[in-house]
Amino acid sequence: MEAHNKSLYIYKNRKSYNVTVIAFLTILLVFVIFLSISFGSTKISLPAIFSALKERDTASKIYRIINYVRIPRTLAAVLAGSALSISGVILQSVLNNSLAGPSIIGVNSGAGLFAVLIAAFLPGSIYYTTIGAFLGAILSVLLVYFIARKTGASRMAIVLSGVAVSSFIGAMTDTVITLKPDAVMDRTAFIIGGFSGVTLDQMSLAGFCIIVAFALSLILSYDMNILALGDESAKSLGLNVGRIRFLYLILAAVLAGSAISFAGLLGFIGLIVPHVSRLLVGYDNRILLPVSALLGSTFTLFCDLLARVIFAPYEIPVGIIMSFLGGPFFIWLLLRRKRGQLYD
Repeated sequence: MEAHNKSLYIYKNRKSYNVTVIAFLTILLVFVIFLSISFGSTKISLPAIFSALKERDTASKIYRIINYVRIPRTLAAVLAGSALSISGVILQSVLNNSLAGPSIIGVNSGAGLFAVLIAAFLPGSIYYTTIGAFLGAILSVLLVYFIARKTGASRMAIVLSGVAVSSFIGAMTDTVITLKPDAVMDRTAFIIGGFSGVTLDQMSLAGFCIIVAFALSLILSYDMNILALGDESAKSLGLNVGRIRFLYLILAAVLAGSAISFAGLLGFIGLIVPHVSRLLVGYDNRILLPVSALLGSTFTLFCDLLARVIFAPYEIPVGIIMSFLGGPFFIWLLLRRKRGQLYD
């Protein structure tokens, strides 16, 4: 009886702690959102923001900056950060690989190839670039899974297939650039990643896909916990490992591909944020997914804010800021990772 009461006490404390973490991250995200709308090449005070949004005067310079630049850019950072973070959580869980990320299954390379193809043969078609990047991510994942399935669909086969497909698609991308050098500038901006010039129209389809995929991942988070135990354990508990893993790979591709379609190839979010989130709330994906979404949004928005204000009025791509922060973390992760362990 005493052991039962102690377990119940620990459970309640843990639940209270998780709620506190989620509440804190939500407040922090709201705070950073206001900072993102306020700061940039032109600083706008909070009273001026509320006044402009209330009056909705299209002739006002402040209103145009807020409505057509700051709000779409802030929303883009929130959506991209959450999508890439959730994609990283899914991949690391279902592949049992602490170094897994959206690029491990060819999402980045597939999206990049299709973006370059659109830029080369349909220049100026922003809408088609979004669709192309999204389809490229999905098709590359399907190709990786098809190859891996022929060898048993194990997590190692998927990882190796992802590396091979990414290399092959990268060669195709370089070939297109060699034959169509005018596409280089578009590809360069796409590879670095950023939110400059993002519009609500560009994000409409991608945002819908991100919300739906996030909802499905939450609904299926318990199965993700089972799959993270390992293939043999999951099978012994009655889980169809091949089918569930395929479903999660598609969800990860939808999330990452949607974000890449309007934000470019932002790096390290899908790797860094899941690890930091696990340090905060542990390995239960039912809690880890929303925490990663909040933390990823906040981190991405903060990096974008730094990119705008460090050298204001000049701006540097947010992908550069993320590389400066993510590179050392990735090296640290490699140094502390112990062979044979799941996440350490």
